[in-house]
Amino acid sequence: MPLLFHSTNGQSPPVNLRAALLAGQAPDRGLYFPQSFPRFSFNELAQFPCLPYHEIAFRVLSKFTDGIVPPAELAKFCQDAYNFPVPLEVINFRTFLMRLDQGPTASFKDFAAQMMARLFGKFLREDGRQVTILTATSGDTGSAVAHAFHKIPGVRVVVLFPIAEVSESQRKLMTTLKDNVRTVAVDGKFDDCQAMVKRAFADADLKHIPLSSANSINIGRLLPQSVYYFYAASRVAQAGEPIVFSVPSGNFGDMMGAVVAREMGLPVRKIIAAVNDNDAFPRFLATGNYEKISPSRNSLSNAMNVGHASNLARLVAVYGGQMDETGRISRAPDLAVMRQEIFSTSVSDERTVTGIREFWNQYQLLLEPHGSVAWRGFQDWAAQEPLGSSPAVIVETANPAKFPEEVEKVVGWAPDVPANMLASLRLPEDYDHLAADYAKFKNYLLAAHA
Repeated sequence: MPLLFHSTNGQSPPVNLRAALLAGQAPDRGLYFPQSFPRFSFNELAQFPCLPYHEIAFRVLSKFTDGIVPPAELAKFCQDAYNFPVPLEVINFRTFLMRLDQGPTASFKDFAAQMMARLFGKFLREDGRQVTILTATSGDTGSAVAHAFHKIPGVRVVVLFPIAEVSESQRKLMTTLKDNVRTVAVDGKFDDCQAMVKRAFADADLKHIPLSSANSINIGRLLPQSVYYFYAASRVAQAGEPIVFSVPSGNFGDMMGAVVAREMGLPVRKIIAAVNDNDAFPRFLATGNYEKISPSRNSLSNAMNVGHASNLARLVAVYGGQMDETGRISRAPDLAVMRQEIFSTSVSDERTVTGIREFWNQYQLLLEPHGSVAWRGFQDWAAQEPLGSSPAVIVETANPAKFPEEVEKVVGWAPDVPANMLASLRLPEDYDHLAADYAKFKNYLLAAHA
């Protein structure tokens, strides 16, 4: 029997991966999550150091697609999707920087979007269906989704983004696409965009429009993002050796990829969830009281400007609790275990900037704001719990060229721009503009599907 996925709100029936992927969000507004995690044995993980990335991806994802996607077809998807490098650069001794910025849109979001587009295309082709992918972005998700799903038959894409909170390159990577992709600039925050997307999914007046999501509310985002943690461990850790991961965290999808890998048997000593000034999670971890931040606070690490991370519902579920889509906790998680396994800290813009400067001066390696938050988070953890001989991986989620002005102010020169980004910067933009008003957005969707 295929693995089943249940809703974090507990009011929707469990479904298989195909149904969870196409639905995006559960009918009860919860998030789909595996009822149980398939696990790797020690011997299975011991084979990973000899395997290329796409083969590790196949072995991880096949644990979830068994009975849904034929193995040969999944293997082809992995080989096609992951045709770019995943650099692991030495910082010092056994500490490494993993750059997830070599994909089509120079962001870690490419790892999930490229696989999701292939799976969506397969399922829709088989069913003879069409679907509208509705996605909110705080920076990189929109461009990764737009590029991955561009010209995929049976798919329409609508991306909402906060007009004042994305960089020029982030914006142009999605607003220069046409065909089946529409982008909508919203006069508001990411949380406004996300709230409108979630409300649309639950709106009975829109039931005739087949909606799905490629945000990290979709389980199809988390599963591929677990792969690079397996890959990193296979390259820097000995078999069975626990590893430390420091992950810049906004909507907590990337961080949850590490949690999924750990639940599947990857030895993990600590997961560091480093956030910017939007510090709802570290305060929750410290006090046990959760208060979302509204409106979210602007920071240099703009993709992490999230006042209420959707994926906290999944994280709380891992530790036996229940949180709904609004952030209300009806059953408390085991905070003692959560604190033992996860460390979280808030990094100010000032510390982000000095982190970029000091990292370059000391190691001649260039960080962008999100990677700097992860580096500072790692330093904060190491000051409390010495690393010792454990391997550690700092996660860099976007190419520094996406933040040329910020980086140049700090190090004195602008980073090289990848070819695909350079091409988009030269193209004309085409996007729509709306207020942060759900009624107006609803009418926009209805008009587009009239």
